[in-house]
Formats: sequence, C-alpha cells, structure tokens
Amino acid sequence: MAAMGGGAGGVEAGTTAAWMERHRQMYERATRHPFIVSIRDGTVDLSAFKRWLSQDYLFVREFVAFTASVLLKCCKHEDNSDMEIILGGVASLSDELSWFKNEVDRWGVDLASVSPLNSNLEYHRFLRSFTEPEISYAVAVTTFWIIETVYQDSFGFCIEEGNKTPPELMGTCQRWGSAGFKQYCQSLQRIADRCLANAPADAVKSAEEAFIQVLELEIGFWEMSSSQS
Repeated sequence: MAAMGGGAGGVEAGTTAAWMERHRQMYERATRHPFIVSIRDGTVDLSAFKRWLSQDYLFVREFVAFTASVLLKCCKHEDNSDMEIILGGVASLSDELSWFKNEVDRWGVDLASVSPLNSNLEYHRFLRSFTEPEISYAVAVTTFWIIETVYQDSFGFCIEEGNKTPPELMGTCQRWGSAGFKQYCQSLQRIADRCLANAPADAVKSAEEAFIQVLELEIGFWEMSSSQS
C-alpha cells in the first residue's frame, strides 16, 4: 500500500489501494456478501439469482449512460490517453446487454414484468449524478473503477479453487471473474491512481466519498437480490 502524502492533493500513486485498506471491512462486505458466498458454496437460492439477473440487466442499461459520461469527461481531459481503455468498456456493454437478454430467456424471466427495486433505483440516481459537468474526470473514473472491481472480485471469488458454484452459474461468474476482466480493472485502477495523484484535494475527497458510496450501494444491491428489498 502506498503511503499517503506528497503530490497534488496530498496523495501519491496507490491512493486507491490505501482506500481499499482503510475501508477494508466495507469492501469485504461488498465483495464477500452472503449472496456471493452462497453462489460459491452452491447453496444459492435460484429465485434470488434470477432476481439479481433481472435487476442487474436494468442496472447495466443505466450503466451505459454513466460509462458514456466518463468517456466524455475523458475526452475533455487534458491528457486523454485513457480513451482507448474506457472506450473498450463502453463497447463491451453492447455484448453485455445481449448476454443478459440471452440469460434471462434461458432462466425464463419476463423482463417486461420487471421494474427496478428501491436499491437499484438508488444506484441509478447515483450514476445519473455523474453527468453533471462539475464532477471531475478523476472522481468519475475512480467511481468507474470501483464499480467494475467489486464485480470482478466478487465473481472471481466464485471461480477460485475449491468453489462449489453450480455449473449453470459458472458462465456468469466467469464473465466478471475472468483474468481478462481483472486486467481491465487493473488498467482502470492505474488510471484512477494517476488522476488522483494530480487532482486537487477537494476532488480527492469527493472521489473517496464516491468510493465509499459505491461500496454501500453494492451491498444494498446484493441485499436487494437476496431479500427483494
């Protein structure tokens, strides 16, 4: 973990790792939630999984606009060398939406009858706030990184050695738990760290607040999937 101090905004490269350590308990609640653990140990309630699947499809539709807003901020940033990585994330969402549609069909879920539940709506409102021009690229890209990373770490756990993940859920887990997706998340983390190292102190503070809020929202999303809250 990089030490705090030095650089603009009082941080150095490695800020995100420092935050993950500082907020370790909340991060673990987000990535080792009982819903995720139940997938890994093979005890998942399939009705809960189907609820997650349909709600996450609605989330991804909202996530498209958020990702596009991050890309737009990147394009306006003085150093837009990150464009290809973020553009790759935008492009992959088309395939992701198609995957979700195929999965819900396979599981017999009628999307026409599905509406976003409260925790999902709360997440939607959070994502929409990033279209505001006053939110900096550093804050937006850091938020993008942690959203993707929570999924990678959660589903990566479900395919680690010793898992009892049901075969019919393995494709879902491999989608976000794969080595390729992990490398993508690590690329986003490097971008976030570089931006935070050069950001003013107020932007760094806002980015850490967004980091915490994402963890809270992710925990709420897993809770919603488990309990329909």
